[in-house]
Amino acid sequence: MALLIGNDPEIEQTLHTLLEPHGWSVSLASDNVSAMERIKLQNFDLIITGSHSSGAEDVELLRKMRRFHANTRMIIVTDESTPKDVIEAMKERAFSYFAKPFSLEHLEDIIHMAVDGPCWDDGIEVLAATPDWIDLLVRCDANTADRLMQFLREISDLPDKESQEAGTAFREILLNAMEHGGRFDPQHYVEISYVRTRKMVTCRVKDPGQGFSLNELRHSAIANPPGDPLRHAVVREQQGMRPGGYGVLLARHLVDELLYNEQGNEVMLVKYLDQPRPWTGSAQSL
Repeated sequence: MALLIGNDPEIEQTLHTLLEPHGWSVSLASDNVSAMERIKLQNFDLIITGSHSSGAEDVELLRKMRRFHANTRMIIVTDESTPKDVIEAMKERAFSYFAKPFSLEHLEDIIHMAVDGPCWDDGIEVLAATPDWIDLLVRCDANTADRLMQFLREISDLPDKESQEAGTAFREILLNAMEHGGRFDPQHYVEISYVRTRKMVTCRVKDPGQGFSLNELRHSAIANPPGDPLRHAVVREQQGMRPGGYGVLLARHLVDELLYNEQGNEVMLVKYLDQPRPWTGSAQSL
């Protein structure tokens, strides 16, 4: 059973369309107060908050809900949000977070994950976080990677171009780490650090594997010899790997620097910003 808080006809129709054919029912609550009264009496599998409440108010609802139902999946939808609210939502194990405006199609994808996924919302562990420096452990699972990307979109204040380029590069490197270092084993976790300065954004990704040399990546397009741009595809098919192999090559074109450590299990991505963030006098902005 799903619970939608507030009056959002578009999201309500989406829930009816996605869930009712699979035997789910959709209930409505007018606001967070009435929703909490319903939650005390009934266990909902999925809760989606309303945009009329702030991100901070929805996180508080999430905290209260956890006292009654530890495993309920909550997707926060709001039109009043700050990076701190997103971080607090991650700490409280929200399933996902959307601040308006957002893509309804992307919300539908996250709802599908919440409903169909075997694992609920325990795949992202916040080790330490400020809006400018976040350290995480992330489960080696493709759906968890997509959930993380949505959180980071809401935290980041990058210009659109840099946000898209840095986000795409980071996702490719993250999936590589999960696949080749963690074998997509949900028992393994990838270490991630995200740092935002006035003039650049950096992402560090460390996988749980033994590492490798770029010269050994015959399954990656970056290792293709001149004149044979598809050799990696043959190697991947022979090894039973999913189609792809362009991740590292794509990431190199989208960021300014991509560095591997000697062992080959840790990557640093650096993206310089065309328009540095104005100086605020805060130590976090150095």
